[in-house]
Amino acid sequence: MPKLGYVVYKLTFPNGKIYIGKDIGGEGHSLRYFGSWNNAIVEADFTLEQLKDFSVRKEILFEASEKEAVTKKESELIRRYQSSDPDVGYNRTHSRRKRDS
Repeated sequence: MPKLGYVVYKLTFPNGKIYIGKDIGGEGHSLRYFGSWNNAIVEADFTLEQLKDFSVRKEILFEASEKEAVTKKESELIRRYQSSDPDVGYNRTHSRRKRDS
């Protein structure tokens, strides 16, 4: 059975917002891992009815055998996709203030 290495992935939520994350645990990517996004922030964007039928799309954007390469690429992709912007996504790192300092 083929196995992915360490990865950077993009989650797309039903409202179109995204989350960029990495999976560098164990020996490589786990299909069941969906990141460490803030549940309360995501839930606040949806009604109770919407949360009852909820699908998230997961796309692998980058794969490598070295954790350091994945960590570097994750930061790059968070900036590229602007997923720290609350209007775009659910990442809460790499804000403009942090990049400018």
